[in-house]
Amino acid sequence: IGKLARPGDFLDFTRYRPMLYLEEGVRRVKIPNTTLSYAKREKGNDFLFLRLLEPHARGEDFVDSVLEIFKVFKVKRYCVLGSMYDAVPHTKPLLVNGRAAGKDAEQDLKKAGVQQSNYQGPTTITHLIAQNSPDLGIETITFIVSLPQYVNMEEDYLGKVRLLEVMNLLYDIPIDKKDFDKAARQRSLISQKVEGSPELKQVLPHLEAIYGMRIAKKESEGMPGLSPEMEEKFWETDGKDIGKA
Repeated sequence: IGKLARPGDFLDFTRYRPMLYLEEGVRRVKIPNTTLSYAKREKGNDFLFLRLLEPHARGEDFVDSVLEIFKVFKVKRYCVLGSMYDAVPHTKPLLVNGRAAGKDAEQDLKKAGVQQSNYQGPTTITHLIAQNSPDLGIETITFIVSLPQYVNMEEDYLGKVRLLEVMNLLYDIPIDKKDFDKAARQRSLISQKVEGSPELKQVLPHLEAIYGMRIAKKESEGMPGLSPEMEEKFWETDGKDIGKA
């Protein structure tokens, strides 16, 4: 449907790098941009897809522009999909945290089995979109999948499939079997890499134990964590590249 007319008004191109490519032998430059596309369905909801790059300048103007788009298209719900690195094991189904505003959205959050996030701290200016949407009568729901912090993945199929499982449950969005296969291969490759790292082999059982505690109960004073000794060992391995998956 559209994209930013001048993405440089909002984006720092030393952070989002332009890409060179060849088109019929002619060198071209692809400029990073926020894009808006759509999908119409015979049954159920239609969708607008906002591939949002975080602005480095004029963040408030950017947020206001997105909210104007919502008004034009009479958006009913704003759904955020994202990821974060976390002290979670790759051997278990990835955790998804989130929040919702609006009665139906809150019910969907529970239906998806998502843990409600109580995070406080630094965030992105684009969070204002979710904060201000209810003022326009728009429900909001956020799904953030936790990714294993100890491995470098160029394209995270484990996280992609986990979020698609949630979308399939709530909106009947199909999941490509190829993505399932890629996620399975990726998990197997990570396991091989971990086998070659004595430090991670020692930490992994502790991550799995904490995972079980997080599933069982979210404690009022905060989530269970690693012991000081294990946390020190974890952060020692975090700086090491055990290979890309």
